[in-house]
Parts: sequence; C-alpha cells; structure tokens
Amino acid sequence: MKSALLAAILALSGAVHAVDTPSEAPAAKVDRVGKARQAIAGKDWNVAVRELQAAVKESPQDADAHNLLGYSYRKRANPDLAKSFEHYGIALKINPNHKGAHEYIGEAYLLQGKPAEAEMHLVKLEQICGGRTCEEYQDLAKSISEWKAKR
Repeated sequence: MKSALLAAILALSGAVHAVDTPSEAPAAKVDRVGKARQAIAGKDWNVAVRELQAAVKESPQDADAHNLLGYSYRKRANPDLAKSFEHYGIALKINPNHKGAHEYIGEAYLLQGKPAEAEMHLVKLEQICGGRTCEEYQDLAKSISEWKAKR
C-alpha cells in the first residue's frame, strides 16, 4: 500500500512539475528579412539595416539578406558605399549569379562614377538571364543610360 501511495505521489508531482517546465521547442524564428522588406518599402533605412544586420548574423550565408543590407546602406540619407560594396560582395561570393546583387552593385558603381564597372555587371546579368529581358538587366541598363545622359 505504501509503495502504491508513493508511486501515485511521484506521478502527480511529475505532472505538476511539467506545467512549470519551460518548453524545449525552439522559439518562432523572427522573419527579419520580411520585416526589413517592409521597412525598405517604407524607406525606413535604419530599421531595414538593423533587421538585416541581425538576419546576416543569424544566417551568414543568406545572399538575399546581404544584398538587401548593401542596398539599405546605399539608400540611407548618408549612403555608406563601403558597407554596400562589402555586402554586395558577400552576396556574390555566396551566389555568383545573384541577379539583384549584380544590379545593385552596378548602381553603386555609378554613384562612384565608374560606369565601366557597372557595365561589367550588366554583361554578367545578360549571361545569367539568358538575354536582356529580366528585370534586373533592364533596370541596370536604364540606370547606366540615365547616368551617361547626364554627362
């Protein structure tokens, strides 16, 4: 009888304890890139940079996050082109065919007055896209054309 009572007490204490035990399940991962895209849409570059810095820390091999971080640094009121080039470069090391990174690094080169470097990325986009029809190619081609028209 004592052993049955002891077993019942132990079983109940385990059940009570389980209610107070924190879950071992991982917390829901924050969609930092999604939040950054919303901030980018609202031109809130500081929030975008903060979210994307956290995203690349959590997932250092995320080429999209690095590309968007480079973009956000470039679009700030006081652009940080060195940081932009750093993150575009990382994105392209992770994925040499990243269309967005080729487009954006080309646009960054135009800000530095280096159209030849921008055109090299345009050529790469033409190869990646299999022609001149992809949006990234068309956007960079337009930016280069506009840059040259101003000179």
